[in-house]
Amino acid sequence: MARGRRTADRPLTHRLSGRRIAVLAVAIVSISASVRAQSVTPTWSLRAAGATYFLPDDDDYVQPTVAVNRGPLHVEGRYNYEDRRSVSSFIGWNLEFGQTVTLQLTPMFGAVAGDTDGVIPALEADLTWKRLEAYSEVEYVIDVKHVSDRFFYNWSEASAWMTEWLRAGLVTQRTRVRSTPLDIQRGLLLGVTISKVEPVLYFFNPGSDDRFFVVSIGVEF
Repeated sequence: MARGRRTADRPLTHRLSGRRIAVLAVAIVSISASVRAQSVTPTWSLRAAGATYFLPDDDDYVQPTVAVNRGPLHVEGRYNYEDRRSVSSFIGWNLEFGQTVTLQLTPMFGAVAGDTDGVIPALEADLTWKRLEAYSEVEYVIDVKHVSDRFFYNWSEASAWMTEWLRAGLVTQRTRVRSTPLDIQRGLLLGVTISKVEPVLYFFNPGSDDRFFVVSIGVEF
């Protein structure tokens, strides 16, 4: 009788052992996948851009910017941005929120040296929804030599992608690189995207004697 019960129980024992092995295998695979996902090396990306200012009553100048990202880490360098003949550098962290409506934020902290010397808290923000996009660069230049020269800077764009490669919209700028009667420069923008290259034409202060053009070309790697 005892032998008969053991013989009848054997298939059930085998089934239980098989289930335990299957559960164990699934757990091992899940843990391995999680470890691999956590150990993925962050990727590098680089964007270089040059904006040329064509001014009617002043010397034209070029404002280059180079930004490097490694995962969420953001490093950026600029020239002629806060002031002529001045170099600035920043370190920041990339944050992203949302799916249908996407918000990308990059809080940064940096310093500038040259005709202006100071420290700079800054923020870059990009908001997108379908074919609409709003972008803004905000910073406060804390001049360490002259308190009266501390300055709030802003560059903002609002544009719509007419096609996959063409966008048009509005742009505003508040800067002290060029002195003008207008505290905030206002204008129009037209940009195209060709592979990883994006040329953009900006027309500031249309209908004013203080109108000028900016041509920007950005390349992503």
